[in-house]
Amino acid sequence: MGKTVGLAGAGSIAFGTAAVLHEGGHDPMLWSPSGAGTADLAAGAPLTATGAIEVTLTPRVADSAATLARDNDILLIALPGYGHKTVLDSLAPHIEPRHHVIISSHASLGAVYLMQRLAERGVTVPITAWGTTICTGRRQSGTEVMVNTVRSRVDLCTVPEDRLTSALALCETLFGDRFQPRDGLLAISLSNLNPQNHMGIALGNITRMERGETWSQGQNVTPKVGRLLEQLDLERLAIAKALELDVKTIFEHFHLSFHVPIASISEMNQQMHAQGNGGTGPATADSRYVTEDVPYGLVLTVTLGQLAGCPAPLHEAGIRIFSAMYGRDFEQENEILKTLDLSRFDLGDVKQAAKTGILMQADNTGHGPR
Repeated sequence: MGKTVGLAGAGSIAFGTAAVLHEGGHDPMLWSPSGAGTADLAAGAPLTATGAIEVTLTPRVADSAATLARDNDILLIALPGYGHKTVLDSLAPHIEPRHHVIISSHASLGAVYLMQRLAERGVTVPITAWGTTICTGRRQSGTEVMVNTVRSRVDLCTVPEDRLTSALALCETLFGDRFQPRDGLLAISLSNLNPQNHMGIALGNITRMERGETWSQGQNVTPKVGRLLEQLDLERLAIAKALELDVKTIFEHFHLSFHVPIASISEMNQQMHAQGNGGTGPATADSRYVTEDVPYGLVLTVTLGQLAGCPAPLHEAGIRIFSAMYGRDFEQENEILKTLDLSRFDLGDVKQAAKTGILMQADNTGHGPR
């Protein structure tokens, strides 16, 4: 029997995920926080997915966070990281113990933020964090999405960690056998390669984005851009090692996500382009590659590096360069990290929160929370 799944979001990932769910026999509902993203669907128009999935569906549409929570047992957050705090704040008053929350993909310890909001009401639910999205694609219009690929492997974890087995079973029921459990939220945070990859791609192609050109993303991961991505990956892997975490490499990521043989990152992207699934790069500088991935991705990686005593100079340089380009202080735009204020905690506190979902400081004697 199919599951009822409420998706918070109405962009390319939400549309694509709805199509994947429908194809699997489940019943998705879409909620656009502004209402604009689902206006055509709310008026009765069908949603058409093409590319890796060819399907037409008529998804249910929610008019509010309360409706989304009321009418679904599973709530899936599927919008850019800069929208997570607003959506989590909207959903938190309506989440009940019967719910299971999935964050696709997890950004900046959002699961901890939500768990603490729910704890204020005395509510505990399993919150599953994905290291990436179930699919990639582009929204073509208010009723169309081009799905570039459905990933064969997605990293996940759940808080509290003792709910992992049931969470894994649920995700497999919804999307099939494609999930790899990881050791807590820090591993999931460092398993999301989009921030580092999008940083290198955007830096190498910013004028194409700014001019609104149509360009192949895979083809333009040239040898020098590819080498930058590989060097960024080494920084991420060093932080993971310092935290004693097991995460996939960038080579494994492209191999598992896009089904190409392992080679240099540029060569793998050229193969993706040749196969027709290299994707189209952003046609605007106002792209989540920067506005989401810099504050909610690069900033988190740098923060974890600082906690682990493992600096990430290339990631730090990316934040500063994009801030200079855009005339914005991207480091200050991460509303979740600003609210959590990790400067009040040490690495042990953060590691514990990655398992439980709750940030607590040890007392001065080290004998427990205070």
